[in-house]
Order: sequence, then C-alpha cells, then structure tokens
Amino acid sequence: MINDSTFFIFVVLINDNRVYIYIYIYIMLSLLHKSTCKMTTFRIAKEQFATLCSKGHVREAFESFVSEIWEEPHLFSNLLQACVLLKSVCLGKQIHSLILTSGCSSDKFISNHLLNLYSKFGELRTAVALFDRMPRKNIMSCNIMIKAYLEMGNIESARNLFDEMPERNIATWNAMVTGLARFEMNEESLIIFSRMNELGLMPDEYSLGSVLRGCAHLGALFAGQQVHAYVMKCGFEFNLVVGCSLAHMYMKAGSMDVGERVINWMPACNLVAWNTLMAGKAQKGSFEGVLNQYCMMKKAGFRPDKITFVSVISSCSELAILGQGKQIHAEAIKAGASYEVSVVSSLVSMYSRCGCLQESFKSFLECKERDVVLWSSMIAAYGFHGQGEEAIKLFNQMEQENLPINEVTFLSLLYACSHCGLKDKGLDFFDMMPKKYGLKARLEHYTCVVDLLGRSGCLEEAEAMIRSMPVKADAIIWKTLLSACKLHKNAEIGRRVAAEVLTIDPQDSASYVLLANIYSSAKRWHNVSEVRTAMKDKMVKKEPGVSWVEVNNQVHQFHMGGECHPKLVEINQYLEQLTSEMKKRGYVPDTNSVLHDMDSEEKEQNLRHHSEKLAISFALMSTPAGVPIRVMKNLRICSDCHVAIKYISEIKNLEIIVRDSSRFHHFKNGTCSCGDYW
Repeated sequence: MINDSTFFIFVVLINDNRVYIYIYIYIMLSLLHKSTCKMTTFRIAKEQFATLCSKGHVREAFESFVSEIWEEPHLFSNLLQACVLLKSVCLGKQIHSLILTSGCSSDKFISNHLLNLYSKFGELRTAVALFDRMPRKNIMSCNIMIKAYLEMGNIESARNLFDEMPERNIATWNAMVTGLARFEMNEESLIIFSRMNELGLMPDEYSLGSVLRGCAHLGALFAGQQVHAYVMKCGFEFNLVVGCSLAHMYMKAGSMDVGERVINWMPACNLVAWNTLMAGKAQKGSFEGVLNQYCMMKKAGFRPDKITFVSVISSCSELAILGQGKQIHAEAIKAGASYEVSVVSSLVSMYSRCGCLQESFKSFLECKERDVVLWSSMIAAYGFHGQGEEAIKLFNQMEQENLPINEVTFLSLLYACSHCGLKDKGLDFFDMMPKKYGLKARLEHYTCVVDLLGRSGCLEEAEAMIRSMPVKADAIIWKTLLSACKLHKNAEIGRRVAAEVLTIDPQDSASYVLLANIYSSAKRWHNVSEVRTAMKDKMVKKEPGVSWVEVNNQVHQFHMGGECHPKLVEINQYLEQLTSEMKKRGYVPDTNSVLHDMDSEEKEQNLRHHSEKLAISFALMSTPAGVPIRVMKNLRICSDCHVAIKYISEIKNLEIIVRDSSRFHHFKNGTCSCGDYW
C-alpha cells in the first residue's frame, strides 16, 4: 500500500539516477492495489450472489448483481440452479432468454445447466432441441440427456445416445444401469453392469443397488450372489443403500435368513433397513414377525413412514386382527401418513378382510388423491363381501370420471361378478377388456370367468374355455372348475377335471377332497374309498380346517375337534345346547359333507366339532350380547356350517361375519349376504 512515508522516500530520491526505477515501482504498486481491491470486491459480490440464489431469491440476485453477471456469464448457472430449486420452469425460461441476449448460449458450461433444467422439469422436446443445436458437446451433456431420456421412459433414445458416445465416464454407465433397472429391463441392466466390471470401472452405491434389485425381480439368486462378492471386493458391504438392496435380493429370492443376516451385520440400521426386513417377513408369510419387527423398530427410536405402514397394515389384513389394525391406523394418522394413497389402499384391504366394509369405504372416501390401485382395491372389497352391484357402480363411476383402468381393475370386477352370480354382466366386462380398453386377459381373468360359468352351472362351457384359451392352464383354474363340479354334483366332469389338476400338482390335497366330496354327495362310497386310498399311497394329507376368532384383542385358534383349547369342555357343553335350540327351529345337519361311511349319529358328532362352530361358540361365551363376531377360516366353509350359522345368527339376534378362503359371509337374522351362492 502506498502511504505518505513511501511518497517521502520517493521525493528524497528524486535526484538519484534510480529515479525511473522508483517511479515504475510506484505505478505498479498502485495498479496492483486497485486490482486486488477490485478482485476482493468481486469475490465478495459473487459469494453474496450465490447465497441469494441458494435461498431461491432469483430476482433479487439478478437485479443486485446484474453488472457482475454480464461481466462473468458463468454466474447464470447459479440462477438456473435456483430455478430448479424453486421448481419454476417459467422463471428458468426467462433466464434462458437473458442468456441468449448475453451471447453466451453456446458456452458448454451454461448449455449443460440449461439441459439439466429442462430435463428436470420433463421438458424433453426442449432439451432435445437444445442438445441438437449445441455446437460443442461433452460427456456431461450426453449424461444429462441419457438421464432425461430414461426419466421420460424413452429407453431407445437413451440406448442410442449411449452407443454413439465416443467416450464415456463412470456416471454414464451408472446412469444406464440405474435407468434400465428402474423400468424393469433387468437383464439388460445386468449386461451393462457386467461390461462396466470388465472395463474396470467402479460403480456407485445407486447402480449397485439397482442391479441387486434387478436380480431380485428376476429371482436370479446366483447372479445376486456374484454381485454380493463384487460388493465386498469394492468395500460397499457396510453401505446402507447397498446393504438394504442385498437383503431385499436375498429375501425376494427365498433366502430370508441370509437377508436378515445382511441387515444384522450392518453397523447401523436406518428406516429403509427396517422396512426391508418387514417386507421380507411379509413376503415369507411371517405376518406375526412383521408386527414384532414393527414394535422393535419403534423401541429403537425410528418413526414409521408410509412404506412401514403398508407392510404392517397388510399383515393385520392377512391375520384379520381388527383391534391391532385400528391401533396402527391411529398411529398412521398421528404420523401424517393416513392420506397417502398406498396406505389408504392397505387400509381399505385391511378393513375389508376384517369384515368392516363400511370402514373400508370410509377410508376410500377420505382419500383425496385416488389412483387406479385404490379404486381397484375398493371394487375388490365389494366383491369379497358379495356386493357385486356396488362394485359395478364404482367401476361405472371410474369410467364417467375418465380414470385410468387396467388389468387389475377388471380382475377385481370379474371377481365381484363371479361371487354374486352376475354371469351376463361378468361376460360383458370380459369382452370389454380387449375391445374397449385394449387390455389382454391374463390367466387370472380366465380363472374368474371359469368360476363365473361354473357357479352358474355352465360346466361344459367352462371346460371348453380352459381348453381353448391362449394361456397355459394351471392347477388353480382346473381346481376352480372342480369346485363348481362339487357344487353341482357332477361326478363325470369332476373326475376328468381332477385328473387334470393332479397331473399338474399330484400332491394337491384339496383336489382329492373335492373329488371325494362329489362322490360322497352321490353316495358312491367305493369311489370315496378309492380317492382316500390314492391319497394314502401318495402320502397326501388333507389340510386341516383351522378357524381364528379375536376376543379382547387376543386371537384364539381352533382346530377340528378343538382338543388344544383350555375351555374345550365348556365350549362343547355350550355347543350342545345351541345345537338343540337350532334343531327346535328346524335345523337338520347336512351329513353329505362327511366323507366317511358311518352312521348318522357319528356324522352329526363329526359336523358339530368343525372349527368354525367351536370358534363361534367360544366367542358367544366370551363377548357381551349383541357384539358382532368375526371368524376367519383357512378353508371354504362347508354347507352344514353355513346353514347352522344362519340359525345361530337368528337365535342370538346378532351379526356373525365369517371370512373363508373364498369370500366373506355376513350372517344376520337367519340369512347370509352371499345368498347361498358360494
């Protein structure tokens, strides 16, 4: 800095021969001082400008530092990033106009930020036009466009650009692996990942997570294990993103224990890890395990999110535990997740499967943003409860509101029609799928139509459909027809259909039992004996009937005979009295459903100890009068129990709700909601 003392020295030496040297030094020091001051001021201005942009104050930043922006056009990048932050494409376009005015639109750095802005807002056409006009492109430009194409689902363009690139970096490969996996092009994603590995490129945590999810979707355990070895080699085994994806892969591939070990080995768990563990247990059918894990997660201090609630509510649905389900619904409300459409869909299903159809519909109405999954869930709920006309009304409302309709919607609709005997309407909807909506029927749709035809007595037509349909028949569709043969006591078709089922699945006990029931109804005891001998020879065991009832927030389980229950003696005494009262009102035990050739008294004794009768008797003994009883059974309810429960509902003047493997039955005032059509 030049001060008075410096100037004094300069004056004293004015007559010296070195005068010119000192003059030169003085001038240079002055210029340096001015330059330093200017640079410091500009640096401070840039910092203030960047701070304003990071806070989203775009207009204030531009107006306050307009001269600095024109002096250094790269500052436009801060303004563009702020527009992305504000999610304002309109403001971004205004900045783009200023960039064009400034004459720096051909700058690669600025152009890449513009590409990023338009791709982030889904303005793919604008991004493509800008990309095509760029005089100079670099790897970053191509990477942004590849991500934009993949984000918009334009996989072909992304693939072409990737193939045309003369040079790629690690971000290019990662973008392709992640993008393809996102659209479930898992095999191609694995191929590109393999090529990355061959080139010695190091993937990031997101591409590793994507390729592991691809292995999970493909059920490719061996490929997943290879990726696991690569993960350990690269040092990603303790990364939370990769660890959760690894656990998900093992669980999806059926190795639940290995998946759990992966999570347990992780040094720290996050919410994603807990959710992965719960989803895996739900997939395995360990619904009690999901609820236990949920309690442990809360004790560990983690707050559940919508993914957590979907797993937990779905588990309550499978277990049909209404009390627990209501409690978790309350927790979802407190967490602010009760209006998330995925959570609402789970609630609709849970209340429906617990026998509370009105609560299902209430949850449906309370959701503002309803997607096709939620609409389909509500249609399925109506069908499950035998309210086919309500299901059709809901579908008509979807059409009137021009809502998207997919294969799942039609599956729910056909299911509702088949459970209510709406044959003609069901067939019309089946024809509507390809003609009006261009949807291709899957095996599940054909199964519903076969059920529809079979229940209506059109057994030959149903069999012809199975043999002529364009998809390969499985054991379920044949078993559906076999069940209809039992309903209509058609032994000839039943024997033929049973042969088809047992060719596909020789160990299917339900098919043997259905065929035996058909013969039993026809009093063809020698054929019943043949079926039982065949079961014994092939070591096929009949699945035992099990019923559950929730009393005082505790689930009680009953098997045929009820030997395991501590109150068996009291239950049998109560049931004896109840049966006597039922007989006075006209109840006659339907002994045709007993497969053994025994005397009438033995058959009656056998029928009396069916698991659903024991569960209902226990509930009647243990709950206040007039409180509805909800029972869940693993098999279809038999004809005798169906008749008996109608009498019980009339005698006790209360509603008894039974969920069997096929549908819900609401017994009230001596009638059933299914109209004896099940």
